[in-house]
Amino acid sequence: MDTIERAQRILEDHPWWYHSIELAPGLVTPGLAPADYWKGIFQKLQLPDLRGKSVLDIGAWDGFFSFEAERHRASRVVAMDDFVWSIDMPAYTREGHDAQQKGMHIPLARESVHWKPDELPGKRPFDAVHALFDSKVESVVGSFLTLDPSEVGHFDVVLFLGVLYHMEDPVDAMRRAAGFLAPGGHLAIESAAIDLPGAPDSAFMEFYPTDEFNNDPTNWFSPNARAIQGLTVAAGLSDFRLLQGPPARPTVITEPMRVRYRAIASARKPG
Repeated sequence: MDTIERAQRILEDHPWWYHSIELAPGLVTPGLAPADYWKGIFQKLQLPDLRGKSVLDIGAWDGFFSFEAERHRASRVVAMDDFVWSIDMPAYTREGHDAQQKGMHIPLARESVHWKPDELPGKRPFDAVHALFDSKVESVVGSFLTLDPSEVGHFDVVLFLGVLYHMEDPVDAMRRAAGFLAPGGHLAIESAAIDLPGAPDSAFMEFYPTDEFNNDPTNWFSPNARAIQGLTVAAGLSDFRLLQGPPARPTVITEPMRVRYRAIASARKPG
C-alpha cells in the first residue's frame, strides 16, 4: 500500500480531527481550522532554530505541532497528553452539541461514558499519523501537572499551546510548564485571552465557573496580556514577548468593551 492509499485509509478510519495535517499531497485531515491556520500559529510563535534542539509539546492532541517541530529538525520531540487522548472525542463532541441545542450543560469529560483512559481512543489519530510519517516523535501519556521533569527530561523549547485557559490553577500550571525547561529554554504560549479596552492597563482574568465560555466546562479563565506576562514572572521566567495581542483599539472608547482573542507570547528560563 503506497502513501496515498495509507493516507486515504487514515481519513476513512478517523473522520474527526482537531488539527489539519497534510498526510500526503492533496490529502489533509479535516481539522477545526484550515491547515494554513495551524501553520500560521507555528510561524507566529517565532521559535528559535529547532535544529538540534529538544522540544516538548504539552497537550499535543493530534500532533500537528509535534510533527512540525520534527519537520524543522528538532533532535528530540516529545508529545505529551492525557486528557484528550483518554476521551472518545467525536462522541463527546456530539453529546456536547446536542446538549447545547437543548440548552443543557455538557457533562464533565471524566464523568462521561466517553471517558476511556484504558483504551486511549483520542490518541488513535496521532498514532496513525505517527506511523504514516515513520515519525521519531516520542509520546508520553500523562499530565504535565503530575509528571516530574526527571521522568521526561528538560527541553530547549516547551510548547504550551491551547492549554493555559483550561487550567483551574493557572499559576501552578505555568510554573509546572516552566519546570520542563532547560536553562535558557524557550516557553511558547498560546491561549484564549480577553481585553477590556476601556479598563486600566492592569492584569486580570475573566473566570468561568461552569461552561459560560463556548459551552465548555474545561474553560476556566481568559487572561489579558498583562496577566499572561505576570504568570510567566511568577514562574520565574524572563524576556516576556507578546507576539499576538488584542485587535486594534478604537480611537474613542466610551465604555469598557470585552474583546476575546487568541494571545501568543513567549518567555525564557534564565540561565
